[in-house]
Amino acid sequence: MKKIHFAFVLLMGSAIASNASAFYVKSIDVEGLKRVEKETVNAYLGIKKGTDISQDALDASFKNLYATGLFSDIKMETLDSGVLKVEVTENPLIAERAFDGNKKLSDKILSAEVLSKPNSIYNKSKVLEDVQRIIALYKKSGRYGAMVSPKIIERDENRVDLIFEIDEGSKAKISQINFFGNKHYSSSDLKEEIMSRESRWYRLLGSSDTYDADKMNYDKEMLRRFYYERGYADFDVTSAVAELAPNNKSFILNFNVDEGIRYKIGEITIDSEIEDVNTKKLYKEIDIKKGEWYNIKKIERSITDMTEYLGKKGFVFAEVSPTLERHEDGVIDVAFHVVQGERIFVNRINISGNTRTIDEVIRREIRIDEGDAFNVSKIRDSRRNIENLNYFSKVDIDSVPVDENKADLNINVEEKSTGYFNIGVGYSTTNGALVQAGITENNFQGKGQELSLNGSVSQRTKDYSLSFTEPYFLGRRLSAGADLFYSDEDYQDESSYDTSSIGLRTRLGWNYTDDFYQTLRYTIRNDEIRNVKENASEYVKKEKGKTTGSIIGQTLYYDKRDSAVRTKEGYFLSFGNDIAGLGGDEKFFKFDVKAYQYYTLADYWTFKFHANGGYIVGYGGKDVRLSNRYYLGGSTMRGFEYAGIGARDKKTDDALGGNWELYGGAELSFPIGLDDLGVRGRTFFDIGMLGKPDGINKNDVDYSSKPRASVGFGFEWFSPMGKIDIDFGFPVMKEDYDEREVFRLNFGTSL
Repeated sequence: MKKIHFAFVLLMGSAIASNASAFYVKSIDVEGLKRVEKETVNAYLGIKKGTDISQDALDASFKNLYATGLFSDIKMETLDSGVLKVEVTENPLIAERAFDGNKKLSDKILSAEVLSKPNSIYNKSKVLEDVQRIIALYKKSGRYGAMVSPKIIERDENRVDLIFEIDEGSKAKISQINFFGNKHYSSSDLKEEIMSRESRWYRLLGSSDTYDADKMNYDKEMLRRFYYERGYADFDVTSAVAELAPNNKSFILNFNVDEGIRYKIGEITIDSEIEDVNTKKLYKEIDIKKGEWYNIKKIERSITDMTEYLGKKGFVFAEVSPTLERHEDGVIDVAFHVVQGERIFVNRINISGNTRTIDEVIRREIRIDEGDAFNVSKIRDSRRNIENLNYFSKVDIDSVPVDENKADLNINVEEKSTGYFNIGVGYSTTNGALVQAGITENNFQGKGQELSLNGSVSQRTKDYSLSFTEPYFLGRRLSAGADLFYSDEDYQDESSYDTSSIGLRTRLGWNYTDDFYQTLRYTIRNDEIRNVKENASEYVKKEKGKTTGSIIGQTLYYDKRDSAVRTKEGYFLSFGNDIAGLGGDEKFFKFDVKAYQYYTLADYWTFKFHANGGYIVGYGGKDVRLSNRYYLGGSTMRGFEYAGIGARDKKTDDALGGNWELYGGAELSFPIGLDDLGVRGRTFFDIGMLGKPDGINKNDVDYSSKPRASVGFGFEWFSPMGKIDIDFGFPVMKEDYDEREVFRLNFGTSL
């Protein structure tokens, strides 16, 4: 291919400029054309024969013709005879276009981004743009060292083959994530709240440890939400910098944060610029209360509820905005202002970027419909709902006016991997060595459904399950699902038998509010007690064999915790009950309650108080079987072995469980100078009691309903291999026949 004669272009510009007088065009002579029609050249020149043309017009014509990208070289000359001579060299035609060296990104992905297509005109500037587009794709996938070199192979008839030679390089991993300025929450806490993860060997199958500038910006927003929902209204990420590690192959992410002080809600007021709005009734729609910690989530929910209330009352264009007034004593007043918004309606809602997820999965999370009044709070809620699906790495919503009172909503998403494979190893003093594996797809077939297959095998247990969940059952906000399960457990040490269970469970759940929800379930299962020792308790021997259980149950939950994993504030309540006997052999009523309360003081001192209770009773002449009874000890009562508390056969020492249980305690976790490594210390007090099982002669067993209690200390470590719990428990209230356990270890991982 010939190079463009830039020097000639400049000389021509000078020559034309030197000719101050106009040039009379008698005719236009175009030479060098092969594929391009002469009429096309004349059209871009815009010069008519029989007219005078100035130097500026000649200049503009030259630029117009060159801007078409059709030619690699253009020469223009004015002859004394009145002929405007135009000599061109056409750009070649791209015969074939190919990619070489790409393994991580397919030809299909690259082709969709590249503008230079087969049978199109070769244009050097366009090819250079394509190179940058390809490099941008590789950067987005974490390969910042990718290099692209365009090569051409000349063919006959002014054609070329265009080849993009690609050196993909390796993925830019995140070797370290640092936080500076955080005081109330440790670095290990904050690492759990962002998308980016430090590179570890067990993250081979994921992309969370790959550096991405867009993902880091999203991390900043996630940190803000985390603090804003916990009282820190002044929180700010003062800087977020990714620096190249010394090995020049990975990145170190540094987040500088300013937590600010923690605020409690003070006075709450509402004022309206719209006449006839009853502000007194609006107070009922506010979700925050005086004295609570400031929470941006509750502020936004209050705005949404007030806006919906006003819409129902006919104020469809009303907008609610909050104003915060901070006080030095850590109190923040909230004033809600009701104003008349612009009279704009939503024209169309356009969704793009979802190549796998079907539109309906996204649309059902949108809180505004086509034809509705434009509402900022509903649009904000829609964005948050779509982000909470966790199917997308980026969600953008823009409004585009289409006329005076209508606007389109354009929702653009960027999909991410929603399936993951997990493997795990572990060890506990109860179950011994453990190996587990599973595969989960959270957006099955792009329909928002969850499908998972899991299995675990330890020295004394085997568990396998296949689960499916539909989050929008019957087109409503109902979570429905089913589980196939099989378990096999060894109770030889405690009670001289093994047990297995196989069955099917169906589930239906819904939310009354964001914090209050309920689930219904039906379970059909076949249980077997087998491998009973010859010297086992007579109470164990008589239960040998198979039974079928048909059980319906429900559980109510009220969850006000700040986090379900590393809880620091809030409380959790649940109440559940089951009824067995709608068919099958088993007949019982069962009730369970749980209550947890958390407080955190300065410097991460977290108090946990908890109480648990359960009661099960047979009916219709049926006693409760061994596998359905309660057993106390181990993780529920540290200092005692699993099933170490409760009725025991005097002759065989087999644990027989109980028909009711009540246990609770208090725990204080605190920093020991290793928070950045995820290690914390704790001390605890556990207390509980276990009731006698039905159908047992009290003369045959050792049993006491007196409380047992223990104290102790331990450590929890959120290690790269998973959470590790180490506890040392010492009984302070016990019976002689109770089985004790001073040291307890539980170690596991999920990758």
